[in-house]
Amino acid sequence: MPLICALAAVLNRVFAVTKLSFSKEKIQILLLEGVHDNAISELAARGYATVERLPTALDEAELLERIGSVHMLGIRSRTNLTAKVLEAAERLFCVGCFCIGTNQVDLKAARSRGVPVFNAPYSNTRSVAELVIGEVIMLMRGIFPKSTLVHGGGWMKSAKDSYEIRGKTLGIVGYGHIGTQVSIMAEAMGMKVVFYDVVRKLALGNAQPCDTLEDLLKISDVVTLHVPDTAQTRNMIGPEQLRQMKRGSYLINAARGKVVDIPALVEVLKSKHVLGAALDVFPKEPGGDKDPFESPLRGLDNVILTPHIGGSTMEAQANIGTEVAQKLIEYSDNGSTIGAVNFPMVGLPVHDGATRFLHIHRNVPGVLRKINDVFSSRDLNIAAQYLQTDPELGYVVIDADGDVDEGEVLDALRGIDGTLRTRFLYPGQPGR
Repeated sequence: MPLICALAAVLNRVFAVTKLSFSKEKIQILLLEGVHDNAISELAARGYATVERLPTALDEAELLERIGSVHMLGIRSRTNLTAKVLEAAERLFCVGCFCIGTNQVDLKAARSRGVPVFNAPYSNTRSVAELVIGEVIMLMRGIFPKSTLVHGGGWMKSAKDSYEIRGKTLGIVGYGHIGTQVSIMAEAMGMKVVFYDVVRKLALGNAQPCDTLEDLLKISDVVTLHVPDTAQTRNMIGPEQLRQMKRGSYLINAARGKVVDIPALVEVLKSKHVLGAALDVFPKEPGGDKDPFESPLRGLDNVILTPHIGGSTMEAQANIGTEVAQKLIEYSDNGSTIGAVNFPMVGLPVHDGATRFLHIHRNVPGVLRKINDVFSSRDLNIAAQYLQTDPELGYVVIDADGDVDEGEVLDALRGIDGTLRTRFLYPGQPGR
């Protein structure tokens, strides 16, 4: 009987280790929504062979069926990663959003389960900026209604409501990575650029900051929006702001759909107070290409409507595929969390010659002392230790030298009150 009990203890420990650390070829990776080939190439080059890629999103029921065996998940904007799905994701240790935003993920739920979420916040900035510049020209020249007329067999050779962009004032709301690129490109084409941001920003070129949003709206011939979706930005362009815009001006929204009050925009467009608009994002968007798009903006000839394609260029998708895959690999191989949107950020060196343990826990007093006790009580030398916390979460990385019984250490670390997740990486074999 003692021999059987001892054998059972060993097997339990082996199974526990297997659940938390294994060779790369056994790490199950699921990529949804046609993630770019670059992601596959990056993963393959680093030894990740078990990758399934699907061309479409999965709904919640489908995700619940699939997520239980997945260790790394890659999604784009149409997949909603809810708390219910994350609760069922017992093996999931990281998520990659192959896009700019992360609104489709319940970041708090992922965080509470010790799952960092990565994205690519800057890889498509050029693509969005170029679309905006193109729309400025098309709006001010009335290209869209003229093109529609000619497609229908009509002809209207007129300069009415057609303007050069040179010398006109472009107002940029949100002077971040995209806004600044739009600023540089617009100025190079002869436009005067003004901008407004809630955070004081260094102006590029000859761009001038405005003290208030109202100041910007009153002097801009074209207003373009580049702000995130927050409680403060939702409907920030409402009836009052639209009336503050110059008569005969134009509005472009390639930011977030809920930033603009759509019924109020329809009203000022019909009255010609705002002469035209271009929107790439909407408060409610179809779930797929076969679903209908409904909006009161449809049918207005002075409005350009595009299906959320600001970042949909081959160059942007290639860049995003590379960037997010590299972040997932760095976390899996090395424990680095640089670029995570819901996690303490830790940049880590290569861990050759030591066994690396990752410990994610609630940020409560005494956890670090208990972690150190696990190693000191086993006469294990801590070669290096990295700690980063925020008010709710703590992330500790420990490099241990010597003959380490990984299963025993993991069991002890998991037993610490407040532990959310633990994992270890073998010396010289990242990602195991």
